[in-house]
Amino acid sequence: MSARSRTVYVCSACGDSTPKWQGQCPACAAWNTLSAMSAPRQTGRAVPPREAGLAPAGVVQTLGSAATAEAARLPTGSGEFDRVLGGGLVAGSVILIGGDPGIGKSTLLLQAAAALSPVVPVLYATGEESLKQVGLRARRLGLSSTTLGLIAETDVEQILAAAVGQGARVLVVDSIQTMGTAAVESSPGSVSQLRECAARFVQHAKQTGTAVVLIGHVTKEGVIAGPRVLEHLVDTVLYFESDAGSRYRIVRAVKNRFGAANEIGVFSMEEQGLREVKNPSAIFLSRHPTPVAGSLVTVTREGTRPLLIEVQALVDESRSQQPRRITVGLEANRLSLLLAVLHRHAGVALYGHDVFVNVVGGVHLSETAADLPAVLAAVSSLDDRPLASDLVAFGELGLAGEVRPVPFGEERLREAAKHGFKRAIVPRTNVPRRAIDGLEVVGVERLDEALAAIR
Repeated sequence: MSARSRTVYVCSACGDSTPKWQGQCPACAAWNTLSAMSAPRQTGRAVPPREAGLAPAGVVQTLGSAATAEAARLPTGSGEFDRVLGGGLVAGSVILIGGDPGIGKSTLLLQAAAALSPVVPVLYATGEESLKQVGLRARRLGLSSTTLGLIAETDVEQILAAAVGQGARVLVVDSIQTMGTAAVESSPGSVSQLRECAARFVQHAKQTGTAVVLIGHVTKEGVIAGPRVLEHLVDTVLYFESDAGSRYRIVRAVKNRFGAANEIGVFSMEEQGLREVKNPSAIFLSRHPTPVAGSLVTVTREGTRPLLIEVQALVDESRSQQPRRITVGLEANRLSLLLAVLHRHAGVALYGHDVFVNVVGGVHLSETAADLPAVLAAVSSLDDRPLASDLVAFGELGLAGEVRPVPFGEERLREAAKHGFKRAIVPRTNVPRRAIDGLEVVGVERLDEALAAIR
């Protein structure tokens, strides 16, 4: 006879559980995040591992022997997708990919599954669409794989049995929110079902060496729906990013145990599906016919790749008592800090002006290398004086007005020279020892030196 169950309340933000409902989670202090779920009561009899259905204890290995083994990777047929994954799918890994509805999650994974199916057995499990709907999408995308396995099922046990029967080495689940298991008495999509279903897929991946890819829904805040522990269970977490109305898609690795975190892959949504963009810097540069005020190109670093991105600023006289500070792609608090440094150490006061800063292409710049170009673009807009179209800049600004160096300075400069830029304003420490052909590098130590270099 099965053990009686008890009710616990699990936080969807941090995964912590408590025996009583509260308005605020005692672990992470989030409000209204506790949801009821049933858990079996502990009995006094210890269940042997084989009786519990768990794998037997593994053989103990030394760190030296384990570290010598190379992780086998499967190319997905897309260079940008492989880049985000760290070189391809790793056997036994679990990948969770999320994004807004209609952004291209199912399209990307159906393309990858079709490209992998001639190499290894692949099973695509869909819980949201019928097999006919998947077939219609494949036909629209021009995919004609005869070896890709499809199953329309929401029961985890049935999907895992089909994967074992087919000998699948890659399993795609679309989506984890539609999956359910009979071991949990709640509807699919609930906190308890998400945790249990994800744990089943992770256990299957580790025991059989199958690469499992899970598609996850996102909330209105843009994070994957369900308990935060869902992201802790998997090896890799990817997010789709895109501006409204843009045909470009960015896939960012937020977590990756087998590659670099914060790596991005850039795709273009075409009629035949997602196509990789092999030169992402080209789509982030407007290339105005004539130089315009308030526009400057910087070199940011996303993961292991430098990217040229245009930073635009608009400074206008404010008509209200509280001037606006609006940013798109840059942290708003960071902009307020930069404007205070600009006033204190360069004598440029913008407290009577509205300041708008935009990063072209829908990219969010989180590193501090964008400090200097944002300030120079704002000054250019204030003076209504265009900057040279072949000028590039990067550098961090300190509160004392100093221009601080950023990592991989020479690599950034070589990327700028490769795209035809002739002049660069950078921190003095980032000036390379050997000159770069075709690029004049101006090293500055203080903010006022950088402003003098553009005036």
